[in-house]
Amino acid sequence: MASAPDSLERAYAACERLAQAQYENFPVASRMLPKSMRRHVAAVYAFARHADDLADEGDRSAQERVALLDDWQRRLHQAVKGAAVPSGADDRDLLVVALANTIDERELPPELFDDLLSAFRQDVTVKRYRTWRDLLDYCRRSANPVGRLVLRIAGVRDAAIAAAADDVCTALQLTNFLQDLGPDWASGRLYMPADVYRKFGASEQDLGQVPLSSPWRRTLAEMSQRTTQLFDRGRLICDRVGGRLGIELRLTWLGGRRGLARLEESGYDPLVSRPRLGVSDYAPIVWHALVWHP
Repeated sequence: MASAPDSLERAYAACERLAQAQYENFPVASRMLPKSMRRHVAAVYAFARHADDLADEGDRSAQERVALLDDWQRRLHQAVKGAAVPSGADDRDLLVVALANTIDERELPPELFDDLLSAFRQDVTVKRYRTWRDLLDYCRRSANPVGRLVLRIAGVRDAAIAAAADDVCTALQLTNFLQDLGPDWASGRLYMPADVYRKFGASEQDLGQVPLSSPWRRTLAEMSQRTTQLFDRGRLICDRVGGRLGIELRLTWLGGRRGLARLEESGYDPLVSRPRLGVSDYAPIVWHALVWHP
């Protein structure tokens, strides 16, 4: 998509403002990334962040939120095809301008953004997961595209590394679900698959109890073990990607693993003590990232 240089600069500046204002659990276009990647990663993040906001749009009905996501997808596809930006472009238009340019410059597959948007739509209408496979399919669309997009922005096209990125991104998403069991339950969502928790005799009725019941703690221990296996399988990405991006990936991988360790230390009860990384965790994570041995 062709845009005037000043328009592109304004567009990327809007993405970077949003990324900086919404910094969350892991690095977003951080200073550890090569400078040539930062604006493109910020554009991807800003697009997804706005989609997430649309999916959680206040008092709007589910139908209205899905319609907003459909419109957001339409805007992106129009921008990728080279449609003109409205003269009174607002920040939303600017986010799309930046991302369309990133897609063009870095040869990103637009279908990865379609996958992300399908996951956001699912979050509007689906509040429970019947099987482990169903939950993994959600992660495949909600988390894995981000890892693949970052790799492509970096110019990495290795299929084995991309598969490892999928494992790590799914593991990070699952770790967040385990940490956020309480807040998700309070909002009406449960990201624990029924075929896992029923195996241990857990039921939704027990989730109102603090401390967490023994069947639920066993469920979370099982989920943590499966998530650890995904982290281990995805370690290849930390071994094979070098430079500043490699350090960023190792920091993220180590932070995810440490989050699971915090969950184990809590007795697999995130309702009593929400497992989060603290100041004491950061120094060893940084150290191990810097002295990493494949």
